[in-house]
Amino acid sequence: MNTLFLLVLTLWGVPARAGDDASMRRATVQIHFVARDPDWSQPWQYARQQSGTGSGVVIDGERILTNAHVVSDSTYLTVRRSGDVKRWPAHVEFVAHDGETALLTVDDPEFFKGITPVVFGDLPQQRDKLAVYGFPTGGTELSITEGVVSRVGAVVYSHSGRKLLTVQTDAAINAGNSGGPVFKDGKLVGIAFQHMVSPGSENIGYVVPVPMIRRFLADIKDGLYEGIPALGVTFQDMENPSMRRAYGLSEDATGVLITKIQYDSSAWGVLQVGDVLTRLAGTPIGQNGSVTLRGEERVDFGHIIASRQTGEEIEAEIVRERKPLKLKIMFKSLVELVPGPRHDVTPSYFILGGFVFMPLSEDFLRAHGGGTHRLRSVAGEDVATPERAQVVVLSQVLAHEVNRGFHGWGLLTVGKLNGKAIGSLKDLVSASRQPVDGRQVLEFESGSRAVLDAAAADKAMPEIMKRYGATRDRSADLP
Repeated sequence: MNTLFLLVLTLWGVPARAGDDASMRRATVQIHFVARDPDWSQPWQYARQQSGTGSGVVIDGERILTNAHVVSDSTYLTVRRSGDVKRWPAHVEFVAHDGETALLTVDDPEFFKGITPVVFGDLPQQRDKLAVYGFPTGGTELSITEGVVSRVGAVVYSHSGRKLLTVQTDAAINAGNSGGPVFKDGKLVGIAFQHMVSPGSENIGYVVPVPMIRRFLADIKDGLYEGIPALGVTFQDMENPSMRRAYGLSEDATGVLITKIQYDSSAWGVLQVGDVLTRLAGTPIGQNGSVTLRGEERVDFGHIIASRQTGEEIEAEIVRERKPLKLKIMFKSLVELVPGPRHDVTPSYFILGGFVFMPLSEDFLRAHGGGTHRLRSVAGEDVATPERAQVVVLSQVLAHEVNRGFHGWGLLTVGKLNGKAIGSLKDLVSASRQPVDGRQVLEFESGSRAVLDAAAADKAMPEIMKRYGATRDRSADLP
């Protein structure tokens, strides 16, 4: 499987007058960040802080556009103009981790004097010539590389795990270029954000294209960022002729088969498992799940949803029980049983008698060496239900006399506590308040059980927390 590695890149701006190189240079800025990531194995603390650089570009309204990963979990930000040495304090105004975009502001208006905001262009075509501006590693001053558009399509964004529209280019994109402006004919057509590093791959860089940037800017017009919506379904292709006939489709019919639906997602209560989704917003969905973008270009049909706003409604055409139907779908934010990468958040956790519980997530798995085969299998199913909004996992046991015999336990999914089914971390907190015969009785989905004396566990908690440096027995989001 190809692996996409994030790059800390620089952004540069497009001039009011297309092709004015001096104006584009001035609009391109370097971003210096100091950041600290939460510790997903010891969730009450942070990892060691780190620093680095990225790039940005000045757009209208005295704002700086960059990548979300450049500023995620940041504690201090400064920006520097091309050809200057002074660094100006900046802060994040809006960030879209799902779409790899962010806006910064600089409190001192003096910073923007002499800078012309960039002009936005359109989605480039294959073989169009591009120029990437930024501050990659290898030097301190502005770098400009050139290349062509290799393809336009949907690719997984490493920072969020979302599959979204991108522009692929052979222009050099290296660490430090992240957020750097990409120009065509003097107009901004995107910002650089990642490249591919895998055996046999060369000169494969990716750009967040203008349509995704415009979607982000439209989203924040009301002062809030609501996120890129998602349909919330799992589907399979309908290329096999026998499959199509079995569901009442003609030989040349389009569409994909809905196999799972996330609870409380856009599709929940509208679509059903077994529906064949044939069109969205009037656009036919191919038998392989793709739709036409431009001419002969095709992208994943998720692009139709990802280009819309949360709360927007569109028409869906389906075949249900061999009969065609038209339905309305209102888009909601992404719903996941096991969340993908998250940023600018602190982990949820609850400590009970030294047992540390957390929701299963991509960040949790990474912090725990990829987890166990069972945990990865659960994550692969990834379907929320009314009964189970989270998968609650025992991360580790903080050793103490009160929990002797369980010190090596960890990476187990919780089924019940005190006889109550656990569908979220809040369920676990609630169940812990009702011991059974003075005992906390844990049942894991593996079949294992753990029993603690409830009073002794409560009494031991201050000592356990002091010993392991935890100031609270639970995260701030829990009651």
